[in-house]
Amino acid sequence: MSPRIKRNFTSLIKLSLYTFVVVICFYPLSMAQAQNGVKEKFGAWDYRCETVPGEQGQQCLLAQTVQAEDRANSSLGVVILRPKGAKDGIFRVVAPLSVFLINGVSLKIDQVDIGRNAFFRCFPTGCLSDATLDDKLIEQLIKGKVATLVIYLSPFEGNRHLVKLTGLREGYDKLR
Repeated sequence: MSPRIKRNFTSLIKLSLYTFVVVICFYPLSMAQAQNGVKEKFGAWDYRCETVPGEQGQQCLLAQTVQAEDRANSSLGVVILRPKGAKDGIFRVVAPLSVFLINGVSLKIDQVDIGRNAFFRCFPTGCLSDATLDDKLIEQLIKGKVATLVIYLSPFEGNRHLVKLTGLREGYDKLR
């Protein structure tokens, strides 16, 4: 195996491990569980840290669980993390298994359309959509008041979830 392929394979294994740990450890299944592991609160965001198996130190992230505006049984987990050694962070949405995968998840910040992102994998706890949190996107989020995430439970039925952005600047600074 060439060194480049081996390095890419190792990176893929680490990313899969991080994804698994985040989904299993950080996505709250109930409000009682939401308080477990929270080190600090930054506005609407929980700052959490966990030890990743096989890694030294802890992986910290910001997390928030939001309900759909018009549907009590639809909630999303929103996670912002910054993997060790990575230049950019990750903006992760954890949606219920009932999500219509083809439509992905769309993002607006203060009613300005940012774009749509695909779901890339599902686990027993939900389906994941990751967006690279580059300097432009983090600035838009930090300056915004509310992010609107829309997921689809059928091809034509979108559910809006409002994510409060208060405290994001302070929380993201702590992740750096």
